[in-house]
Amino acid sequence: MPQQWNRNDTPHCTMTETDDLNVPRHVAIVMDGNGRWAAQQGLPRSAGHKAGVKSVRATVESCARHGVEYLTLFAFSSENWRRPAQEVNMLMLLFLTSLKVEIQRLHKNNIRLSFIGERSAFDTQLQAKIAEAEALTVNNTGLHLIVAANYGGRWDIALAARRTAERVVSDELAIEDISPETLDSELCLADMPDPDLFIRTGGEQRISNFLLWQMAYTELYFTEVLWPDFNADAFLAAVKCYSNRQRRFGQTGEQVEQRKRA
Repeated sequence: MPQQWNRNDTPHCTMTETDDLNVPRHVAIVMDGNGRWAAQQGLPRSAGHKAGVKSVRATVESCARHGVEYLTLFAFSSENWRRPAQEVNMLMLLFLTSLKVEIQRLHKNNIRLSFIGERSAFDTQLQAKIAEAEALTVNNTGLHLIVAANYGGRWDIALAARRTAERVVSDELAIEDISPETLDSELCLADMPDPDLFIRTGGEQRISNFLLWQMAYTELYFTEVLWPDFNADAFLAAVKCYSNRQRRFGQTGEQVEQRKRA
């Protein structure tokens, strides 16, 4: 039977370390550095991607233990098709294999799994496995894990704009009533809160066309840690950094403090 993820049994960090922290509701991660990790080990890039799967599992466990409600992982961008065909094929196979291996584990731990992105580009076997995983976990009430696959932030916004235009053409929506909230309701994460914390591993400091609309006020955290080395301690370091920040959303620091005291 798959191991249960108890909030109190993590070997790296205990709940007392996060009891006083402001834990983000929604964490979004660009999992970067698999290839460089493999190169450092003298291994092929494929070994780095396989090692990265273990970090996905560790991060999901950390989020589940510490009360994060949503975790969105950037697994494969719309630009990643430009990589060498051999690597893309390996990633697709790893994606399918990981789904087959992990889905029952996720389900046993009450985790809901969803996918965002243009899945029609994937082969029919992978599309079927994605749909099967979503259907199996749809009623789970724990951590909501969202995997962005063949996803791009510009694609997401363009698709939302097209859907909004279709509503105008069909007289469902008046053009003067289009607002940020209108567009937001058509985006991939429409039913979820915007990410509170964005983490990018591997040392690069950019968001790479990931959740462009949704991360307008997200706190950004960049770490030199390569993704296969990202563990529970590295996750806790990101949460601690986030917890020490003041989120103002256009207000002054004084206003934020007054709201806390009210």
